Amino acid sequence: MTAEAPRATTVFVSYSRDDRKRVLPVIQLLEAAGYAVWWDGLLAGGERYANTTAHALDTACAVVVLWSKASVASHWVHDEATVGRDRRCLVPLSLDGVEPPLGFRQFQVIDISRARIRRGDDAFEALLRAVAALHAVPKASGVAPAPTAAPVAVPAQPNRRLILIGGAAVAVAVAGGGAWLWRQRGGMPDAAPAGTASVAVLPFANLSNDPQQAYFSEGLAAEVRAELARNPRLLVAAQASSNRFRTRSEDARTMAGQLGVAYLLDGSVRRAGDMLRIAAELIDGSSGFSQWTEQFERPIADVFAVQDEIAAAVATALNARLGGAAVGSAARPIGGTSDVAAYDAFLRGRELFALGRDEASDRGALAQFDAALQRDPGYGAAHAARSRALAVIGNQYAQAAERSGLYADAVAAATRAVSLSPELADAHSALGFALFNGRLDARAARGPYDRSAELGVGDADVLSRFALFCARVGRFADARRAIARATTLDPLNARAYRLTGEVEYAARNFDGAIAPIKKALSLSPRMAVAHAALGFARLGLQDLAAAEAEFVAEPSTLFGLAGLAIVRHRLGKQAQAQAAFDQLVADHGDAGLYQQAQVLAQWNDEPRALAALQRARATGDAGLVYLRNDPMVDGLRQKPEFSELLFSLGMA
Repeated sequence: MTAEAPRATTVFVSYSRDDRKRVLPVIQLLEAAGYAVWWDGLLAGGERYANTTAHALDTACAVVVLWSKASVASHWVHDEATVGRDRRCLVPLSLDGVEPPLGFRQFQVIDISRARIRRGDDAFEALLRAVAALHAVPKASGVAPAPTAAPVAVPAQPNRRLILIGGAAVAVAVAGGGAWLWRQRGGMPDAAPAGTASVAVLPFANLSNDPQQAYFSEGLAAEVRAELARNPRLLVAAQASSNRFRTRSEDARTMAGQLGVAYLLDGSVRRAGDMLRIAAELIDGSSGFSQWTEQFERPIADVFAVQDEIAAAVATALNARLGGAAVGSAARPIGGTSDVAAYDAFLRGRELFALGRDEASDRGALAQFDAALQRDPGYGAAHAARSRALAVIGNQYAQAAERSGLYADAVAAATRAVSLSPELADAHSALGFALFNGRLDARAARGPYDRSAELGVGDADVLSRFALFCARVGRFADARRAIARATTLDPLNARAYRLTGEVEYAARNFDGAIAPIKKALSLSPRMAVAHAALGFARLGLQDLAAAEAEFVAEPSTLFGLAGLAIVRHRLGKQAQAQAAFDQLVADHGDAGLYQQAQVLAQWNDEPRALAALQRARATGDAGLVYLRNDPMVDGLRQKPEFSELLFSLGMA
């Protein structure tokens, strides 16, 4: 007896048998639309599953995969989806809103979890259009047709972020030819040019049952990012910009274009007791295809080795994609630890410090850094982080009596970090910050800041702090180069643009300061100090009405009230100016001595202005870092007391 010829399948349906009841109506809908559908219910008794399945899978025009919690865990579904992906005829659906596993997130999923299984439903019409488009693609020529627009609906709940095919791309690849159907979106930025060794590390997803473990998954991504950034042949987007895509469902071209990179590294972390399951995936930002993917299941004690492996694998993958050009491997961690508990405390502290919410969160961060150092006193990065926390607490929250002790501790912590980890850019940067903003010693800060810039060419935060220091001491060419590099690395960080404006303002380029500060506000409309920075730039241009409006909009009363007291005095609103000054003194007291001196200097009350500056010096007011280039105190520059003060600060 001759074997019956295999059925001419046009649609292959892959699913978990646990979902059969929910899948059958989908199959019936496809058959009612005229397609020959293969699914495992067609297998006759005794029929060889592997051969029949393979033939149907290899000949189908479309492979429809129904992802669910059950199918994500099925090796059969993974294998069948892989064939559909590699043949570029995959049509993924989500039965219950679950996210596809790594390796399949570059395709936009049609979410049918809330759909009515009938013709006319948006989700099912999207499915039928996608399948129809694949059947319309010519197979014989072997030449891919050009991408065309297709009216495919976007699901109500798109992938966490990696939809990953042009615009808001259709989750369908053309079988055999390699072309993709695109849903165009106007104004879409292009990814970084082909051949560019540039990558953004997205925040790794926390797949643990405990949402409080997010600090660990994002901290792991940050550590991988830091390792890659130390590779001088890689351009690595900074954390602040990459983290803007933590919850956004943007596609690869959008993300890569906005971040200015050619590749994206995504991942997930599942922590259960003493075990870690880490998945990582490198994605081409121009096409959305996965270039490399790996899963690691290790004891938590091996977390440092996994970080190294991921960073090295990414560098190797980029090397291969760039035609063999030497990219090099990622550097070994500098200033790190081998103690998992110390590492965990460090990540917790870093998350709290990044919040910048209030004194409690900053002091909580300090406590975590102390805990890390109690476990491992030789943890250089923790000493550097502790120094920054101490300096910020001293600058923002401490009274004069406590401030000097905090600054001294900040200098000691950063000095220890440099001693332990002389190649750690962040250690030198922390020391420069503690010396300049804490001890108010610009001469002593210069060496550490210069060294931080040499070591931290791939670290946007290090470069931003260096740029601001250079601007404060009059090194404007160095400041402009550093802040330009920082914005290249961190193109979505509002603070980088605000600092660009501050550099231009310090250089008396008032007009040039306005555009970057406006850019900062477009990225972060509630950003503190930005409106005040615009107000002072408007003052420099003698645009008093616009300056007043900016100071009114400023959320930080320390800067907003000082600006209002100055501009309203110039506008002849003397009573309102005095009221703003009185409020400044009442709200901030000795913590606003420098701002009081600015106002009094603009009111031409030189004796009181100089007295306020002397008190600011005695109490360690960090506002004095503005003194060398501040136009608001120009009326005092000819006074001997002013020159002596500049000299004592190391600025003359």
